[in-house]
Amino acid sequence: MSELKGRITDAVKASMRAGEKDRLGVLRMVSAAIKQVEVDERKELTDEDVLTILSKMVKQRREAEEQYEQAGRDELAAREKAEIDIISEFLPQPLSDDEIEQIVDAAIAETGAASIKEMGKVMGVVKPRVQGRADLGQVSGRIKAKLGG
Repeated sequence: MSELKGRITDAVKASMRAGEKDRLGVLRMVSAAIKQVEVDERKELTDEDVLTILSKMVKQRREAEEQYEQAGRDELAAREKAEIDIISEFLPQPLSDDEIEQIVDAAIAETGAASIKEMGKVMGVVKPRVQGRADLGQVSGRIKAKLGG
């Protein structure tokens, strides 16, 4: 079992003991999403696979939170925010702007990319380095800016 999956399982147990119903619900949803991917792909997930799932869940909730706020549904937006906070506990610390900048610069140098046409190569190098630690949309925007897109 991956270390991250073990941490999530331990958190489920701790939430059960503490009677934290809301937290328990979110953690069970996370566990179910992980289990679903394991069953679908018939494999034991690595920490990197679990991070991908968690990142996707956070992104979905951020989008939902934004839509709820635009619709004036503050109570639903607050619930999405609470879920983001719980899921984010299992994600690595977010990268600072400077760290992202360094990773992007290093990837451009590594790939020798000189134009926007080579953005895919750069993203291929950058993505595993920032997975779960930065918004890929923002990273993509920075790469475009640097490659003159």
